[in-house]
Amino acid sequence: MRGFLAPSSCVLPFTLRSIGAACAALLALAQAPPAFGSASASRGAVPGSTRSLPLVPLSREGDPGATPEQGLRRTGLGRFALLGVVWDDPGTELRGRVRVRTRSAVTGKWTGWQDVEAHADHGADPGTAERSARRVRGATAPLWVGASDGVDVRVRAAKTDGRDGRSALPPGLRLELVDPGEDAGEAPAAGAPADEPPRAALDTEAAIAASGANADIAAYGTTEIPELDRLATERELTRLQGPSRGKPYIGPRPKIVTRRGWGADESLREHGFVYTKKIKAAFVHHTASGNNYTCAQAPSVIRGIYRYHVKSMGWRDIGYNFLADKCGRLYEGRAGGVAKAVLGAHTLGFNTDSMGVAVIGSYGTTQPPGAAVTAVARLAAWKLGLHGADPRAKTYLTSGGGNLYPKGKKVRLNVMSGHRDGYATECPGKRLYAKLGTVRTSAAHYQGR
Repeated sequence: MRGFLAPSSCVLPFTLRSIGAACAALLALAQAPPAFGSASASRGAVPGSTRSLPLVPLSREGDPGATPEQGLRRTGLGRFALLGVVWDDPGTELRGRVRVRTRSAVTGKWTGWQDVEAHADHGADPGTAERSARRVRGATAPLWVGASDGVDVRVRAAKTDGRDGRSALPPGLRLELVDPGEDAGEAPAAGAPADEPPRAALDTEAAIAASGANADIAAYGTTEIPELDRLATERELTRLQGPSRGKPYIGPRPKIVTRRGWGADESLREHGFVYTKKIKAAFVHHTASGNNYTCAQAPSVIRGIYRYHVKSMGWRDIGYNFLADKCGRLYEGRAGGVAKAVLGAHTLGFNTDSMGVAVIGSYGTTQPPGAAVTAVARLAAWKLGLHGADPRAKTYLTSGGGNLYPKGKKVRLNVMSGHRDGYATECPGKRLYAKLGTVRTSAAHYQGR
């Protein structure tokens, strides 16, 4: 049975074996709490916001010797914890340096100056509906700064080989200040039990759909998909795909915090889900958002990145399929089901038939924690195993267009690749990229190879 029209208006390649999962999702939706007009719904919205402030020229206009520079300094702002700079045209690069300092909302003290990674280097493939949306913008990577109420930002153009030795800054520069809302360790929303995860419109139709997308492997409303041992994972694989010929090579399913678990406000993203055919490769990233977060803050960091990707950059959802924090905990990224081939926006040009996992932090000069590396290997062993892929092998992907390979070119890549293998970027950072050999070997071992 093919050509089943999903509620998202996307045509999904269903087989007879997947009908049971679809029915389970519909049943979960029918049994879920009322979406509107209930006491539960009234307390469902998670606090959080995005403030967008236009930058102003700092260099003297008309001065031929002045390097273009824009910025602003503001205090007395509402709480924010993550920031970035965006501009109008996603196809234009910001050639220059972005520096910020922030004032702590707790102590009132200013931090030292920090660099913001000037290129996000992610995105939907050229020509896709997500990439072509009029709201999509160019952007820096997001930077996690913790609870803050003041900001000072400077964006300075780089020197070039042009006639005047200077380059222009892209038009429409704006500073995005993101409040990701409450963390589980903070005061819960009014009326919510103290042990609940951050409530993020959990009882809306969009939230029910996001949870229902995992109905083939988890109960509706779960905040964590539990880990399985090897035998249970192999049984689940048989249930999902039918008996296999010979021994299945798949790693034990790791524990994964769901979108409900990290408090995703499902009203932010576009409705419905978009899928690719299968997963032939996994791209490893870092978020380039800095390492100054605790593992207890990781859900808040993810909510900040999610809001930045959707509200500030104009994407349909968070770009990564999965994330891992520095303590080795795994999180569901883009909605659509962790066991399904969800189309992401993680590796511009190579999102089709691939998945993206990002380690939260910056790993250019900082060594990635062993727990995070292990988590990536365990995730890859399971997810690639669902599609019969060997983490040590190579595969061919067709470029959707990027700065390394033209559209339509078939490229031979490692099944476990770094972002920089498909796009000219520093991501996933020199230190994390150096660990990919370990990831491949470990993932293959988990698969029983």
